[in-house]
Parts: sequence; structure tokens; C-alpha cells
Amino acid sequence: MSTLIQVNSILQLHEMLNFKEPKHPLITIINVSDLEVKQEMVGVKVVTKLYCISLKDEHCGMEYGRTSYDFEKGTLLFTAPLQALTATKTLNKNEEEGWLLFFHPDLLHKYSLAQKINQYTFFEYEANEALHLSKEERDTLNNLVSKIQEEYTRKIDKHSQSLIISNLELLLNYSIRFYERQFITRSIEHQSIVIKFENILNAYLEENLLLENGISPIKNFAKKMNLSPNYLSDLLRKETGYSTKDHINNLVIKRAKVKLLGTNDSVREIAFSLGFNYPHYFTRFFKSKIGMTPTRYRKVN
Repeated sequence: MSTLIQVNSILQLHEMLNFKEPKHPLITIINVSDLEVKQEMVGVKVVTKLYCISLKDEHCGMEYGRTSYDFEKGTLLFTAPLQALTATKTLNKNEEEGWLLFFHPDLLHKYSLAQKINQYTFFEYEANEALHLSKEERDTLNNLVSKIQEEYTRKIDKHSQSLIISNLELLLNYSIRFYERQFITRSIEHQSIVIKFENILNAYLEENLLLENGISPIKNFAKKMNLSPNYLSDLLRKETGYSTKDHINNLVIKRAKVKLLGTNDSVREIAFSLGFNYPHYFTRFFKSKIGMTPTRYRKVN
């Protein structure tokens, strides 16, 4: 069997799992107790064009992207389209409990959720950044999932479709609240991450890597901390009020001010030293943050 399987639809997903034809072409909920993973499927990467929300109530070894992770009881994981999932062990029916909610992006067409879906940054989190739920939180989401399943197993019409989307959006909004609770309970741990990030960022500036490499992509800083870019940015925003990008921009602006007021370097030279390939990009960036051009800032001060 190929070491990579691409799944483009809910129907294909059911066929791969040897399930009956889905009740709805764009959404399905699978009980983990119905899943069976045979030895030939262990290690096979499955890449889908579907969103997936999964709640595992028992240990479930799997690899998400390039990260192996043993999911603990009550772990909620979100995956976006084109992310790889790989089973790391065999699984028999009725061996584990939980559910997996898959939906195709086309489900959201004509609904405002289609535009809002990218705001749910946890779809790009790593496996070790999954959400750990209390019993009450699990009960809340299980109730919503039951309502979604009830609606799509009925005759599909405009009303039932709207109820599916409404309950799906509720599920996502509850998840935001639960993540906020998790961020609060881990505040001390997260404060140490903030300090580590700021030390890495300051070292990047002190070593003049801006001049050599320009402004490093956010993913490079996140990788050094073994975090996903979205999780790092959300963590920083919760702890400091600023995202990863804001932190980087603030430090660049701070360094620019020092050079403008403490050296005789031209704006062009300062722009290059801060990693800008073109001086006018630096001028535009500086003005957007400070409200005046670098030249004006230097003159006023």
C-alpha cells in the first residue's frame, strides 16, 4: 500500500474506512469505537482536504504532521485541510472512545463562517498544543456534536443546513473559551515562554542577523521554541497583548529609533541595517507605526 493517501471528500473518507455511504456529502461524525486500524495502515500518512475536530477519551497514539503524540483523556485536536495524520499503532473496534467531526470547506459556502474560519487559529496548532477538556467542557461539546449529527441524518434542507452551521460555530466559539481557560491555568509556564522568546529575538537583533538575513519569518522563531507559529502568537497575545509579529515589529521600531537619534547614518543605511531591501519599504513601515517618516522623526526629536 502507498505510504500516502489523499482524501478529497467525505465519501472518499467513508470508503477508506469501509463505512457506509455518508448521510451528508460535506460533513460526517465518526465514533472512534467504530474505527479499526490494521497493521498495513500503521505509518501511512493520510492527507485530507477536510477540516477535522477530534475528541479522544482514551490514549490514542498517532502522528500529526511530523509530531508523534499520545493523546490523553479528553483531548480536543483541530486539523485544517492538507495536514497529515498518521496512525502509530493498530486499533480494534470498541477499543477506544471519542469522536471525529470531519467537514469539507464547501459546507461553509454562503455562510459567514466561511470568512471567519481562518480566525480560529487553533486549526494550525501542533498536536502537543491540543486542548485538554474538563468533564463539563466535554459534555458541552458532546451535546453540540449530537445536535449536528441529528440534523445531518435527517432530510437535508435549508433549515437543517443552517442549524448544522450554527452548532458548528458554537462548538468553535466554545473551544476559544476553553483555550482561554487553558492559557490562564498555564500562565506561569507561559510567562517563561515569553521571556525565552524575547531573549531569542533580542539575540537575533544583537548579532546583527537583521542585516544578514532580514526580518526572520515568525515560523523560524516558533521552531526554535518547538511551538507552532499560531500557538506562539496566541500565547504572546494572551500574556502581553501583542502577537509575535507585533513583538518583532516593536523591537525593529525600537532599534530604528536608536539609530535615527544616536547615529548619523542615513535613512537608507538604517533601512539596510534593519533588514529592509528597499529604503522606501522601511519608510512606509516606520510611518505606519509612528505616524511620521524616519526623516521627520529625526528632525522633530
